[in-house]
Amino acid sequence: MMFQRLAGALCAGGMIVLAHVTPVQATEEKTVTNGEATIAYSVRGEGPLVLVIASTGRGTSEFGPLADRLVQRGYRVALPEPRGIGGSRGPMENVTFHDFAKDFSKVIEAEGGKAVVAGHAYGQWIAKTIASDHPGMTKGVVLLAGGAKKWPQELSDAITMINDPASSREQKLAGLRLAFFAEGNDPTSWLEGWYEDVTKSQRAARKLTNQSDWWAGGTAPMLDLQAGSDPFRPESSRQEVKDEFGDRVTVAVIPNASHALPAEKPVETADAIADWADKLPK
Repeated sequence: MMFQRLAGALCAGGMIVLAHVTPVQATEEKTVTNGEATIAYSVRGEGPLVLVIASTGRGTSEFGPLADRLVQRGYRVALPEPRGIGGSRGPMENVTFHDFAKDFSKVIEAEGGKAVVAGHAYGQWIAKTIASDHPGMTKGVVLLAGGAKKWPQELSDAITMINDPASSREQKLAGLRLAFFAEGNDPTSWLEGWYEDVTKSQRAARKLTNQSDWWAGGTAPMLDLQAGSDPFRPESSRQEVKDEFGDRVTVAVIPNASHALPAEKPVETADAIADWADKLPK
């Protein structure tokens, strides 16, 4: 299940001294189909399945450290790419959350039929849609840095600006610090990895989907995993989800992180997911 990479060795007097050994999780690359769509995904580890969905206009490559930690905690992790990223292809106009949810449900079906579904930011809406449309496949839903019911328009404008290839490096860094990264955390890794066409498709899909179809996330248990410094989720909104959906919601907060929570704090995020998932009915 786990391989090791030798980063350096010194041979002296017949003795080999390991200078650095890094654990690397074996990863398989797979595809599934959903009608006209082909969804590419990676999977690693053994155990109960956790499927992680990326945020607006981004892919899953940044989830590697998060996934590796979940594998160490005894989980199998699937990272599906949304349509338009990597090997994932399919119609991107006149589609809804239900289409995206079905894409990822095919991954769950291929990997055993049931999963904890974790969605980052925009991805939490698709996670809820999976739980609503495919309740038999959903052991639980994790809202990773899910936004409050309302947030300032300037935050959405920052996402638009960061996606725009015409924006300067300085503009993008300012937007990342405003909307995604807490003070003291380095945002430079997120200067790349944005897909403007994917963002447009995902935003259009939101407008074409009735909120009442997915908002409740079915009846699955939910972990509302918040970032302590997330402008999309101010402290005044900490109990919003629990107040609405009651005892099936567990609230947890990770400090010193913002809307890019899984990238800023991958180990802490993975441990919070695993601690909660360990307690779900088998």
